[in-house]
Amino acid sequence: MRDDTLYLAPSRVTILPMNRENNDVAGDMQHLRRSLSNRHIQLIAIGGAIGTGLFMGSGKSINTSGPSIVVAYLVIGTMLFFVMRAMGELLLHNLQWKSFQDFAADLLGPWAGFFLGWSYWLCWVVTGMADVIAITSYWGYWTHDRMWAFILTAATLLLLLVLNLLTVKLFGELEFWFALIKIVAIGILIVVAVVLIIMGFTSPGGYKASVSNLWTHGGFAPKGWSGFFGGFQIAVFAYVGIELVGTTSAETRDPRKTMPKAINAVPVRVLVFYVVALLAMMCVIPWNLIEKDSSPFVQMFGLVGFTAAAGIMNFVVLTSAASSANSGVYSTSRMLYGLAHKGMATRAFGKLTRNGVPGWGLVCTVILIGSALILAAKDTVMGAFTLVTTVSAVLFIFVWSMILVSYIVHVRRNPQAHAESIYPMPGAHFMPWVVLAFFVFVVVLLAGADDTRQALLATPVWFIVLGIAWVIVRRRSHSDDLEDVTD
Repeated sequence: MRDDTLYLAPSRVTILPMNRENNDVAGDMQHLRRSLSNRHIQLIAIGGAIGTGLFMGSGKSINTSGPSIVVAYLVIGTMLFFVMRAMGELLLHNLQWKSFQDFAADLLGPWAGFFLGWSYWLCWVVTGMADVIAITSYWGYWTHDRMWAFILTAATLLLLLVLNLLTVKLFGELEFWFALIKIVAIGILIVVAVVLIIMGFTSPGGYKASVSNLWTHGGFAPKGWSGFFGGFQIAVFAYVGIELVGTTSAETRDPRKTMPKAINAVPVRVLVFYVVALLAMMCVIPWNLIEKDSSPFVQMFGLVGFTAAAGIMNFVVLTSAASSANSGVYSTSRMLYGLAHKGMATRAFGKLTRNGVPGWGLVCTVILIGSALILAAKDTVMGAFTLVTTVSAVLFIFVWSMILVSYIVHVRRNPQAHAESIYPMPGAHFMPWVVLAFFVFVVVLLAGADDTRQALLATPVWFIVLGIAWVIVRRRSHSDDLEDVTD
């Protein structure tokens, strides 16, 4: 069987001209292996859109906003769909761009690639910390012993590291099955909820499953506008990772076909997994009975008396958190790999193992993510979760905004390329500005809430550090040295 890996031959190097015909060839002739198939990419996209923010964080968002939180999820999901479309058009315009870090560097300047690459790395490190906190909570459901929960969480991280060190195809397989578990579980929850509503099921606590639960406990928006907007922090965090498909471009077979399919399915996934699932859940149990410190998906089955089902759902949300952490380990190592080959990170991060994966990037990322165990030990689960998710949400807003700014520059600079694009973004001339304005609005909301303001104020420190670092490394930064390919 032919090995897709191509190695740099010291004796003979050919540089392919950048044109439409050679894009696909050049994209394949990289160190990273194109091992991710269509089914991998489709399920990675789903896994990126369904994570800890939904399974763990929706408890707090429901507690804050009531049933109206589904509107927040719908609005945010719509805005991020346009971010995805902008990213898709750019990556398919030039398949030598291995991620959004690459097109930002080319369109906005090397500084943009530096800031975006390192910020995205930190995004997933912080998100991974949130996942670690959530995993610890989920293990605690069975162990009832915090120390054992910590040990099992550490073992989970170690397992993810080992599996990621093997092959990128194994990462794709892991995400495929993790995502499949999520889909099946949410589908079962929706079906069970519908059956209970039709039956008029009455729980041991004396409340009846009914659609009227959406408005009979203080109304659809029981806490008014302040409560509605207060749920945006966790709601934004729920979508982190939706752009993950953009970091798989260099390792995707036939990205011109697979990426549009994955991105186009985002609206349906948002509607089903966020809106329909949460509405069904709040029809079965009144929103005011949902506790903010644990997963409402587990709570629903526990409150209606299905104890065994609650345990099964806890396993599902545990795999969801592990899936999110797995995505973080994968994506951050690839960002470090790209930065290293531009002279923006230590060369060690740019070296691949015999299996074709960036080993040092994987190891360092897992160590940093694992440090969240210290944070979880010093704070309440939801307190620590809110802190890291706020930082993550702000950083991801920056990443999404940079994608949009890059797109705006691309459309202005290359109007002909946009006109001839095989995957043009709808509303290309005005929607990026609408979405950017929405992001500013969300940041203002975060600044107004007591539990998120502290984390928000801390994030500028990161950009100051990046600015200082850029002054130091900019002279030795260069174009990606993987642009040279073998004959």
